[in-house]
Amino acid sequence: MQLDQAAAPTPEVLARARQELGLDRSFLDQYRTWIAGAVRGDLGRSLITRRPVTQELLKRINLPAHLAVMSLTIALLIALPVGVFSAVRQDTTGDYVGRLLAILGLSIPDFWLATVVITFLAIWFRWIPPIGFAPLWVDPARCLSQLTIPAVIIGVRLAAVSMRMTRSSLLEVLRQDYIRTARAKGAREGAVIVRHAVKNACIPVVTIIGQQFSVLLGGTVIVEFIFLQPGVGSLMLDAVLLRDYTLIQGAVLFFATVIVVINLLVDVSYAWFDPRLRYR
Repeated sequence: MQLDQAAAPTPEVLARARQELGLDRSFLDQYRTWIAGAVRGDLGRSLITRRPVTQELLKRINLPAHLAVMSLTIALLIALPVGVFSAVRQDTTGDYVGRLLAILGLSIPDFWLATVVITFLAIWFRWIPPIGFAPLWVDPARCLSQLTIPAVIIGVRLAAVSMRMTRSSLLEVLRQDYIRTARAKGAREGAVIVRHAVKNACIPVVTIIGQQFSVLLGGTVIVEFIFLQPGVGSLMLDAVLLRDYTLIQGAVLFFATVIVVINLLVDVSYAWFDPRLRYR
């Protein structure tokens, strides 16, 4: 129930609100009830809209999912080729340029880059990003037009981190004895790099991507706000401003669950990159 902010609530209204929100029970009882509901997927109801929190999150989950996948794809398409090139052509002009771009990508905040890009596009090209969101399977053209620029902005930092890790990891692998053996057997340099070096160098890269996923989610919150996109980040921001504590709890639990699942997938993927790590 919502209380009238224009007048002081009566004791009867306060008592009814406490009973409805479960505040008349002990802390442990409230916690047990919330945990039992969370396990069933019931995160309570929003204090503002009175709709189930799970329903509110499911309505907004498509945008951050699309944005995260596109950002990760763009980051990998940039980071892996540039990182491999910088390692293979160590201390050349191309290597210096790649390292410089990586430093710039790490130094520029997401919110500043998003603000500059949208201001530049609006002033010079008279282009304003469309408001709203259409899933890829509903309207692919509109989805790509809405998310390409935000995905590039979010993917810049992840690409910079991944590129630096790819370069350093590949340089270490290229100094290993089995690489020298492959070269001594007459294997072509391209085959040595692709078959032997890159796959073994990807384990630290996968690790850093998993660690950066929380940063990726944080970037989606900022970009959603700047580009006026209706995602979980903007939903959580509205909940904070309106003090919708039930919705805040549900959104935090959602982000935490996603990060845990991603880290689990990263651990499982190690077995594919290095068969020695497979569990028996």
